[in-house]
Amino acid sequence: MPSDLRTSHLSVVVNTASRTGAAAVGQVTRHLQRAGVDSVDVHPVASGSELPEVLAHAAGSSPDILLVGGGDGSMGCAAELLADTGTALGVLPLGTANDFARTLEIPATLAAALDTVLTGTVVVVDLGRANGRVFLNVASLGLSVEVTQRLTPRLKRRLGQLAYPVATLAAYRHHRPFAARIELPDGSSLELEDLMQLAVGNGRHYGGGLTVSPTASIDDHLLDVYAVEKGRLRDHVSVARLLRSGDLIEHERVHHLTNRAITVTTDRPMPVNLDGEIATHSPATFEVERNALHVVVPRHSRAAQLDGPPLG
Repeated sequence: MPSDLRTSHLSVVVNTASRTGAAAVGQVTRHLQRAGVDSVDVHPVASGSELPEVLAHAAGSSPDILLVGGGDGSMGCAAELLADTGTALGVLPLGTANDFARTLEIPATLAAALDTVLTGTVVVVDLGRANGRVFLNVASLGLSVEVTQRLTPRLKRRLGQLAYPVATLAAYRHHRPFAARIELPDGSSLELEDLMQLAVGNGRHYGGGLTVSPTASIDDHLLDVYAVEKGRLRDHVSVARLLRSGDLIEHERVHHLTNRAITVTTDRPMPVNLDGEIATHSPATFEVERNALHVVVPRHSRAAQLDGPPLG
C-alpha cells in the first residue's frame, strides 16, 4: 500500500557511466536545492565496479530516500542493498532501456523523475532472486543472453533503443537451441526441448519496453515464466510481433506458467541474464521475495496496487 513520502534527507548516487548519467549530476543537485530539500549528499560513480561500494556508503547515513541515477543494472544493485530496509529507492532513469522505471510508470525525463521523488508516494514491490541474486524485471536464458553480449556500451550510446533489435538480429543468426527441465514447488515438472529462450519475470517490462505477459505485475507475489520453442522463421516473426504486448504467451510455440518459485536445469550449463547483466548460471532456482523493496512512484502510478494471492 502507498505511504507518505519524507524527503528531508536524500542521498544521491549517479552512475555517470550510464547513457545520460554524466550530464545529470549538476542538474540533480540544482533541482533538489531549488526544491528546498534540507540535506542532499551527491555521490557520482564513474564505473559499474565502484557502484556497490558507493551505494553502501550513501545508504550508511540512513536517508529517507536513496536516489539512484542509472540504468536497470544500477537499480538492481541498489535494490539488493535496500531490500528489507526502511530506506526507499528513488529512480532516475538514465540508462538505455529503463524498464524498472517503465514498470513503475516513472517519467522518462530527468526533471519529471526528480519531481516524482519530491511529490510521489512510497509503495512496496517484490524482488526476484536467481540463485540468490536479485533481479527486478526479468531473468532469462538463451537468445537474450546472446543479445546482452552484443549490447556493448558503445552500441547503446550510438543507437539508444535501436541497439536492442540490432543486437537481437545478430544473436538470432548464431543461436543454438537448448533443452530445459522446469521443476515446481509441488514436485511437478515440465520437460522442454529445442528452446530459443526461457524467461522468468518479476516485473512487467524488459528489453526496452517488451512485456512479460498481459497480467504481469511487480507486486503480485508471482513469477511469470515463458519458454519459446524454435520454429520456422514465420513462427519467430509472429512471436516477435507479440513481445511488446505480452500476448506471446498465447502463441502455440510458447509455454507459459506462473508460480512463486521454479528450478531450471538445462542440457548444458548456461549463463543467466538478470536485467541485462550476466550474473549466474544454470542450474538455477528462481524465487519471488514478497514486499521486499520500498520505492517512490508517481501518485498516479498503477504499479504496486495488488495485494497478491496468499502463498500458503
